[in-house]
Amino acid sequence: MPPRTDDAASPAATPAAGRAALRIAVLADSDTRWKWGALTARRLTGDPETGAAERAVEISGLLLRGRATPTPRQLAEVGEVGVDTGRVREVTAVEFLHTVRDEAYDVVVLALVGGAVQAMLHGLAALELPRRPVVVTGYVGVVYEKLADGLLLRHGADVVLANSRHDGERFRAVYEGVGADASAVTEAALPFLGGEPHRAQEGRDTVVFAAQPSVPASRADRTYLLRRLVEHARLHPGREVLLKLRSKPGEHTTHIEELPYQRLAERIPGGLPPNLRLVYGHMGEVLDRTDLLVTVSSTAALESLHRRIPTAILSDLGVRETLGNHHFIGSGLITSWDHLDGGFRPEPDEQWLAGQGVAADGTYGAAYDTARARVAALLDAGPLPRLAPYYTPATAPGYLPGILARHHLGPDGHPLPGAVTPKETGRVRGAVRDTVRNAARGAYRHGVQRVAPVIRRMGEL
Repeated sequence: MPPRTDDAASPAATPAAGRAALRIAVLADSDTRWKWGALTARRLTGDPETGAAERAVEISGLLLRGRATPTPRQLAEVGEVGVDTGRVREVTAVEFLHTVRDEAYDVVVLALVGGAVQAMLHGLAALELPRRPVVVTGYVGVVYEKLADGLLLRHGADVVLANSRHDGERFRAVYEGVGADASAVTEAALPFLGGEPHRAQEGRDTVVFAAQPSVPASRADRTYLLRRLVEHARLHPGREVLLKLRSKPGEHTTHIEELPYQRLAERIPGGLPPNLRLVYGHMGEVLDRTDLLVTVSSTAALESLHRRIPTAILSDLGVRETLGNHHFIGSGLITSWDHLDGGFRPEPDEQWLAGQGVAADGTYGAAYDTARARVAALLDAGPLPRLAPYYTPATAPGYLPGILARHHLGPDGHPLPGAVTPKETGRVRGAVRDTVRNAARGAYRHGVQRVAPVIRRMGEL
């Protein structure tokens, strides 16, 4: 079966004489991980600013079927990632493995939650390909919870990207602490940093609150943050105040959003003030007109800091691990709405910034040099050894089989009986399955955003 070309690199990517195109598959399970994965593929194979590469690059976009599979609207709002989103297709884990077996990719980027990464690593190992692809994975943003769990589930990839020097040190410590090989840990940066440095403009005064799907989680805390944003807008009627939302009700992102701010906003007494608007879209475009970015712990803070936009991390609900804002201890950015209402603007600590991969000092262009060199060396090394994750049926017999089973793989990484592909089911059965799946996904989202909160409230009575 001849290789299939899903998408070509930018025109700036010109193949070297006599060299075939570099073929990359990006497998993602949410909108933000798709953005991270696609841009990581670009950073690893070309110039970080221009996208130019020594050889042509073909990127195939694949979405792992699940509760957070992005909608076409979400894919469109991710922004320019160098891949035709109209040609991105949805697959199951088994379908993905069959695609890798048939398509002879050079590189596979796993932009997935930890358990899915582990399943794909075992599935890829079980393929026993004579020449397997280089496997790359990492994190989409700030790593503030489940550090050991997430890292060990990613162990076994050829390259585990760390978004900063701080993360690189933590990642190696975890691997070495359990006796696992830490050589795959490679320092880089978040692949979606960019944009022009902040410049104040006369007559423009825009405050943006970057909302998060699951932080904070409770209705009371989310209502509090919305109320304070409304009060800030009313205190400053000449200021444009934007509530930047990740998804529309019914859509899912990397994390489940049980209480969308859109629903809470409908209950604000008197409605929202005229200078407060709800906005969607590409974060980079919103940051283009931002003069102050406010959030609890969103990765948007790092994008903002990279562009030297004044940035505030809220302490109103406490500085706690469950909120993720503890990651910003020492940054100089932690403050409260009371202070922001009075005109305070935090100043970031330069030493803290230097360790976080923000690259506000202009070094971002070199952030992927080490990772690019590592991938290139692996590609030139000839047939690579079999993938060897830390978790095996011998090291984690009570944990690994359940992770693999969720993706219809057996303890040995091979597909379980009945885990079939659309080619094997036929078009009609495949269409029926897709209809049932879409209905189930809609019911799940309705349960998460409508039924579950009601049941929770009843339990609190």
